[in-house]
Amino acid sequence: MAEKKSSEGKKLQEKLFMKKEHAMKLISEAEVKKADKFCEDYKKFLDSSKTEREAVINTINLAEKNGFTEFIPGKALKAGDKIYYNNRGKAIILAIIGTEPIENGVRIAAAHIDSPRLDMKQCPLYEDNEIALFKTHYYGGIKKYQWTAIPLSLHGVIVKADGTKVSVCIGEDEKDPVFCVTDLLPHLASAQMERKASQIIKGEELNILIGSRPFLDDDVSEKVKLNILNILFEKYGITEADFLSAELEAVPAFKAKDIGFDRSMIGSYGQDDRVCAYTALQATLVCKKPKKTIVTVLADKEEIGSDGNTGLNSSYLKYFIYDLAKAFGADGWRVLTNSECLSADVNAAFDPTFPDVNERHNAAYINKGVVVTKYTGSRGKSGTSDASAEFMGDVRRLLDKNKVIWQTGELGKVDAGGGGTVAMYIANLDVNVIDVGVPVLSMHAPYEITSKLDVYMAYRAFLAFMEE
Repeated sequence: MAEKKSSEGKKLQEKLFMKKEHAMKLISEAEVKKADKFCEDYKKFLDSSKTEREAVINTINLAEKNGFTEFIPGKALKAGDKIYYNNRGKAIILAIIGTEPIENGVRIAAAHIDSPRLDMKQCPLYEDNEIALFKTHYYGGIKKYQWTAIPLSLHGVIVKADGTKVSVCIGEDEKDPVFCVTDLLPHLASAQMERKASQIIKGEELNILIGSRPFLDDDVSEKVKLNILNILFEKYGITEADFLSAELEAVPAFKAKDIGFDRSMIGSYGQDDRVCAYTALQATLVCKKPKKTIVTVLADKEEIGSDGNTGLNSSYLKYFIYDLAKAFGADGWRVLTNSECLSADVNAAFDPTFPDVNERHNAAYINKGVVVTKYTGSRGKSGTSDASAEFMGDVRRLLDKNKVIWQTGELGKVDAGGGGTVAMYIANLDVNVIDVGVPVLSMHAPYEITSKLDVYMAYRAFLAFMEE
């Protein structure tokens, strides 16, 4: 009798309990190989797309190879047309016209392609004790001490006085020099180590070392600064005043690499949120004849609040969808009201070294699939879009139907901190939206870690959403 009750209890437990299992237990070996192969091109994308501008350039190249053409407002569109809109070289929208009337709504995947970094100030170059440095202003939420004593590369554009634009990328080629922020040696850092962690390195101490050899002329001052400017003038034709109209970003010079003896993870700068940008992009490129029109937006400025004309707190996505609606004689507001969106952004993965910040029952874990995050925000759900139970149910059924391995998660314990995504800006357009993305270890660090299986499941989730 006891054995029978135990068996009944086990069956009941199987029926009623929910499990979060390692994806390896749920997929075939062939699927694992597909995931590993998928991530090889993903690593190449990470290495070549370290800024939002580079991500846009690479996205356009991939899109045009797959039949996308630049969007021309007012031009007639039909089912199957593939178009893209380049917003100032720093954000991009791709669309595939569906077979259903556009009044039925569109399916939006929204990721961001900016990442935390060090921006050069407008007057960055100075000399101190015969050392040349750049002054920086950090961009996004970082632990400032993590950006010292690591190799940095310099990316961006400089617009010269005559209006010509110069592209800069130094530190990525093996033959290039790199740059770095210096730090104190432990022997002399006793006072520094008494500071709060947020002040171990202060913002004004994030100065990038760029040179130390002087221009050989005794009749001038600031000889090292002059030598650096002369090098830049000979290479790019710029003067110091041209920094006033430049966007230069210092990012880690690391390459994306496999992590672990089993090569199960990827380590790289900028996986928040280029991991979701890449997986959503790839799903868009392979999507064939969708029923509903597909709109994939890769946005800028998310790390600093999504403000600005390339961030999703502006109107360019709304205007783009209005233009699509107009091409079919529909009302843009009605299209948005009937639309659905996966806000494609990462979530924090549970780290067993730092378990106290998470509530284990509701944390996301690496290797347990793509994360569906019903709400983000801080403390009392401040600064979030809290998806409805109905839309959560729709997404749940979609992923289960397509055998996508998925889990739920939240950004740490209540009152522990929190954060937001672009979901609330899209929800403000009267669109059903929920966050779906990849769990990340060491988020916002110069070197972030993801699981290859989770990356692949994100791709499959976005593809299922687009093809449904």
